[in-house]
Amino acid sequence: SGVKVNGQKIDCEYIVLASGMWSRQIGEKAGVSIPLYPAEHFYIITEPIDNLSKTLPVVRDFDNRTYIKEDAGKILVGIFEGHSIPAWDKTNKVPEDFSFGEFQENFEHFEPYLASAIKRFPVLETAGIRKFFSGPESFTPDTNTLLGEVPEVKNFFVCCGLNSIGIGSGGGVGKVTAEWLMTGHINEDIFCYDIKRFQKFHSELGFIKKRITESLGDLYGMHWPFKQHKTSRNIKTLPYHDDLKSFGACFGVSGGYERPMWFALDGEISNYEYSYNYQNWYPSAEYETSNTIKNVGLFDLTPFSKFEIKSDKAHQELQKICTANIKKEIGKCTYTHMLNTDGGIETDLTVVCIDDNHFRIISSAATRERDKFHIRKHLADDIDLIDVTDDYCVFGLFGPKSRELIKTLSNNNFDNEEFKFGTAKYIQINGINIWAQRLSYVGELGYELYVKFNQSKKIYELLIEKGKNFNLSNCGMHAMDIMRMESGFLHWGHDISPEENQYQAGLSFAISYNKKIDFVGKKALEKIKNNKIKSRFAMFTLKESKPGEPLLLHDEPIYMEDKIIGRSTSGNYSFNFRKNLVFGYIKNDFKDDELNSKNLFIEVEKKKYPILFQLKPLKRTDFKNS
Repeated sequence: SGVKVNGQKIDCEYIVLASGMWSRQIGEKAGVSIPLYPAEHFYIITEPIDNLSKTLPVVRDFDNRTYIKEDAGKILVGIFEGHSIPAWDKTNKVPEDFSFGEFQENFEHFEPYLASAIKRFPVLETAGIRKFFSGPESFTPDTNTLLGEVPEVKNFFVCCGLNSIGIGSGGGVGKVTAEWLMTGHINEDIFCYDIKRFQKFHSELGFIKKRITESLGDLYGMHWPFKQHKTSRNIKTLPYHDDLKSFGACFGVSGGYERPMWFALDGEISNYEYSYNYQNWYPSAEYETSNTIKNVGLFDLTPFSKFEIKSDKAHQELQKICTANIKKEIGKCTYTHMLNTDGGIETDLTVVCIDDNHFRIISSAATRERDKFHIRKHLADDIDLIDVTDDYCVFGLFGPKSRELIKTLSNNNFDNEEFKFGTAKYIQINGINIWAQRLSYVGELGYELYVKFNQSKKIYELLIEKGKNFNLSNCGMHAMDIMRMESGFLHWGHDISPEENQYQAGLSFAISYNKKIDFVGKKALEKIKNNKIKSRFAMFTLKESKPGEPLLLHDEPIYMEDKIIGRSTSGNYSFNFRKNLVFGYIKNDFKDDELNSKNLFIEVEKKKYPILFQLKPLKRTDFKNS
């Protein structure tokens, strides 16, 4: 392998593509998807201004999308506007010979921002303009850098898409790229920069050109909690999307899919009203979570990543890359992790035995490409991993009345002894063959129903119709996140990542040393097991709890008395228990009794809130045996 430059081939084991705004086009030639595209970036430079201080700091006016700084005795005013202009809009290509070039002036586009800059710096009103600059600068769909090994070509790494903060980011991305090349993985939670957070469609022109008109402005836009992009939407919709919309669904994007985040109550508008405190979707989440524990809730799980392996070697290959002892019996489900060689948690997933030598792997929606890459990296070359994510829609039917409801739809036996927790089987509903799994991410009795994509609308409408007799409610992802925290369930990307190991996270039950296989990460785990861990996962609640007061998210400092002992990883408000919930990691220097006897706090917006250590989850429903 190698690269060809000016007709000359250069053999090399590793390639790092760091070619800025040309990266997408170069990647395309190699069959690699690089989601970035240049936008037109504007600034002006004034004539010299008398007595202008050379130590004038860079002023960023985020509300007005401008930055202002001293430039050799002159003032430079630049913008990161909310709606940018894609560069080379007619050809859709960066010329290969483009070098320090400029575009035609577009003062009409720039003028409103200059007017706001004049209000901030009145001297600009009388200063002449020496230079009007318009040139290209590339941006990614989420305004985060693209790093890591691409899924399409082995040892092909990227280091591009720095979104106008290349100088500040350069040292860090260089360090991370070098470490990644040396070890093949990173023991840091930097998924937000991993190119494998994106799928192929993200680099297609129809998507990326529209998205960068918005993402450029995200640099100076308010980074609201739960913010959803407005551009390049409805790329992947569910067959029953219009049904969900008619029930008041407010959609967010997950794994490329339009997915219900919450459902507006009667008379409400299904739009986010962004806030750093009380959320306008709280009343919906309260209804959805309450109804699920009293009756039955219907959750859409379609975006969850789904992969299949069919081979007489499938089981031994899974044993080699999974920490748990994978059950080989048809219909048995195994919760497990996959690690890197240092013991960091690379994937969080469930493996299901569908048939002899046939297994399905289910992981989270956002990590589809990343998990697929990790699995393929460690599978034998003659084993195929098939991505079936888009082949099935998945309905989560959860709540105490879920069994009663499903019995009205199917003649199969759903009694506890015949359909135990952690098992799965084919059932029939209305003549349609459906794979049903008795699992639950919300801590309630329930079933996951895997339906062929083209048959899912019929099943959804049937669930809704029959569900009326059991007070069924549509439920969104906010409700699911609240309920998984009530149940003490962790989430990859928030509570677990390559930074943590299973002992720190309290997930050592998913490790099997009994299987006589040297699975990936086993040697590291044995060393970790024999040494004291430095930090551990912990759960907390606020002493005084009100929804949105404060809004708990992640990365808030956790204190014991006046010393920081950790940070939060997840936060939410439980309406069922009237408690603000906090997950996080703390130093492993304190016993449970000490945590209960000392004053603990979490700091949000520079204010410390008293918290209580929770040894067990708030919800203790015996949903596995009911």
